[in-house]
Amino acid sequence: MRTSHLRTARATRTALLVAAVAAASLGLTACGGDDGAKDAGSASQSAGAPAASATTGATGTTGTTGDAGTTGTTGTTGGTGASGDGTASAAPAAAKGSTGGTTGGTASGGTESGQGASDATAPVCAHGDVKITAAKADEVPTEHIVLTATNTSGRACRLLGHPLIAFGEIQTAKDVPPVAKSKPAAPVVLNPGAPAYANVRVSNGGVHEDNKVVKEFNVNLFAADGPAEGSVVVAAPAGGLAVDEAVAKTGYWTPELRNGADEF
Repeated sequence: MRTSHLRTARATRTALLVAAVAAASLGLTACGGDDGAKDAGSASQSAGAPAASATTGATGTTGTTGDAGTTGTTGTTGGTGASGDGTASAAPAAAKGSTGGTTGGTASGGTESGQGASDATAPVCAHGDVKITAAKADEVPTEHIVLTATNTSGRACRLLGHPLIAFGEIQTAKDVPPVAKSKPAAPVVLNPGAPAYANVRVSNGGVHEDNKVVKEFNVNLFAADGPAEGSVVVAAPAGGLAVDEAVAKTGYWTPELRNGADEF
């Protein structure tokens, strides 16, 4: 009888122990499930969160166009964006900025010496377009003078041929012939204020020549079809000129006096 009670008591303790163990196992399982859910939720949130925001690229350096162009700037290059799944996607680069300004040019300036820029289109110099003066050559006795014709018209004009000189009355004075070797190769076109020259022989410097003293004389110009209308009255250098019309000669109008060609 006593043995039967012992067996019953042992069976009861064993059952209680098994029940206790089972209850403890269920509690541990429940706690582990909560922690796993939390970990899973955190992982889900991490996966669904957007990546870092895109960064803005640095502004490019400035560039210039030529010596006289204005400065332009290059555009800003975009950074790298992020997709919803956390993977990076390349953003397109911004377009390059346009370069502003117009390249400056070098305007062409005036012409050298007395020559004009448009030889073919410049009008022919009339007697009212020029001022003519006379100077004695540096010699004793005086055999030559230099005529200087200065353009006072305010525009370019062509000075044709040689001076038409009359050492006396225009109607009766002997023509002074030109010296062919002094003729320039190109037409003489004078810019405003520019001079041209003509060398003139007035005598041979002999004391027995048939000279006449001239205080002033007339110089006419050529037009396109022959002698122009009107003439310029030129004052002789101080003391007047001893002129021998039989030997007088004139050179052509030239932008400068040339050694050799203008010596006669």
